[in-house]
Order: sequence, then structure tokens, then C-alpha cells
Amino acid sequence: MKKVQQTEFYRKMIHVSSIILPLSYRYLFHSNRKQFFPVLALLTFVALIIEIIRLENKTFKKIFYNIFGIMLREHEKNNFTGASYLLISAVICIAVFPKDIAFIALSFLAIGDTAAALIGIPFGKRKLLGTKKSLEGSIACFSATLLFAVFFLNPVEYNVLVIALVGAISATVAEFSRIPINDNIKIPIFSGLVMSFVNIFF
Repeated sequence: MKKVQQTEFYRKMIHVSSIILPLSYRYLFHSNRKQFFPVLALLTFVALIIEIIRLENKTFKKIFYNIFGIMLREHEKNNFTGASYLLISAVICIAVFPKDIAFIALSFLAIGDTAAALIGIPFGKRKLLGTKKSLEGSIACFSATLLFAVFFLNPVEYNVLVIALVGAISATVAEFSRIPINDNIKIPIFSGLVMSFVNIFF
């Protein structure tokens, strides 16, 4: 149990640190897609090459596991890691969504998933719809993502409350849903799609 908790702790630290991607996009590259996208695409390409070598080469796999093994879930030992899925979803979000929505959608992953785990794992008592996710964790996810979106969305270009609300709801639904897609793909892309759709009408 202690090892599982330690693994989850390290994983959540990675989730929190993933906020670096959207923050870099917004504040270092000033939401300039043409400048940021090639950098992100290169990072993703390198990550995928490393993943492929790890899965195909036993020696490299052993070295990789000795360094990062404590952060890997069982299914990641013979599959892509969450970090690679994160980079893939970031590429899609930056390429497809408007700049502020891409920023918010990617941030939702770091903010919402981490909040859900920090509250849900120690305090979650009420399971949602037959899933392993708890009502307490989902409330934490919703609250954190809603506050983040309200604070960071540009009130000049968006109806902040509407976009923030539907974004937070969609991120929360994606986080606790049983759809067999990695959370690092599911949360930002689903919430980004919903926010982009709603933004058409506001």
C-alpha cells in the first residue's frame, strides 16, 4: 500500500508540473502557435522515439525502469507512459483549439486531475456510477478547474462564466468517466472540444 501511495504521489507531482506546458505557451511564447507548435511537436517526437526504443529494447527498458519505474503504473510497463499521452494531447490542443481554450484545457489536466486525487484518495467515500472515482474527488476537480478557468480566461473575448462552467463540468465528467482512454488525452481534449463548441454561440 505504501508503494502504491508513493507511486501516486510521484505521478501527481508530474501532473502538477505538466502545468509548465500551457504556462509556457501563454507566457513564454505569448500564445504564438507558429512558434510553440514546432517545439512541442519535436518534444513529442523525441518522447515517442524513446517509448518505442524502451518497448523494443530490453536493455534500454531495464535502464528506463531503474530510473522511472517507481512512477509507472502496471499497464505502462508495456505501453506508452502518461507523459507521452500528455504531449500528444498537447499537440492536438494547440493545433486545434483557440489559444485561450487550448491553455485552459491543458491546464485542466494538471489542476483537475491532481485536485481529484488529493481529495479523492484520502477522503473519497462515495463512489460515482460504479467507478473507482469518488464524489468528493469529482467535487474537488470541478471546483479547482472552475476557479482556474474564471481567473485565467480573457473576459474581453469570452463569456467567462459560461465557458468556465461548461469547461469545468466537461473536465470533471472526463476525469471520472470509464471511457477506456488515457486521462491525459481524455480530459484536455474533451473539455477543449466542449468549450470550443460552446464558444461558437457566445
